[in-house]
Amino acid sequence: MMPARSEFTPPTVPSDRGIAESTNGDWLLWQLADSAFPTGGFAHSGGLEAAWQHGELRGATELKTFVEASLDQFGHGALPFMLGAFDDVEKLRELDCLCESFTTNHVANRASRLQGQALLASAERIFRLPAFTALRQSTSEHLPYCHLSPVFGVVVCSLDVDRVAASRLFIFLHLRGLIASAVRLGIVGPMEAQSIQHHFSPVAESILTRCQHFSVDDIAQTSPLLEIWQGAQDRLYSRLFQS
Repeated sequence: MMPARSEFTPPTVPSDRGIAESTNGDWLLWQLADSAFPTGGFAHSGGLEAAWQHGELRGATELKTFVEASLDQFGHGALPFMLGAFDDVEKLRELDCLCESFTTNHVANRASRLQGQALLASAERIFRLPAFTALRQSTSEHLPYCHLSPVFGVVVCSLDVDRVAASRLFIFLHLRGLIASAVRLGIVGPMEAQSIQHHFSPVAESILTRCQHFSVDDIAQTSPLLEIWQGAQDRLYSRLFQS
């Protein structure tokens, strides 16, 4: 005789709210860092493809030099915009317009706007926060260009991500995008690429420590060659990436 079926009893919710909130935050960070999160970042190489096609890098040694320069430029030129929007959402329009003026490279500018739009649209559909819907519907007023850095800052702030964790995530996504691009271009293999990414973890943390207190008054382009290579992307005969 079959035993009587019992009702499903859900697991006990931990009484320590702090631990529960911390755990929820970890899950959110992992979701945002997941390559399956649809932000469109893998369509861009950050100038790596153009540099590769122009013979400026051919293997792991040159790739490391490129990645280090790109991370440093990212810390000085993108992180302040992200943190500025994170710290004061009311300045979003001002930061978006300043980012438009600062990003003079037409390829990088286009990539920033496309990724910002993709991030906002994805966040609205996935997290279903009224703030994201309101922002998307009023982009002409509050977000005329929708650049990635300020949009990212507003999104992670609205999701209650810790400031330092948000900064690490922002830099990590840039690093991962470069490494993934190098694999797709055949510059290095998957195993070597992961070794290089691991190598750059302390470098990325050092850049975060150095740049996390910068304001938009401190923004700078630290590697003009990266700008030149990325600007040449549209003139490549054939290409895998948009930037």
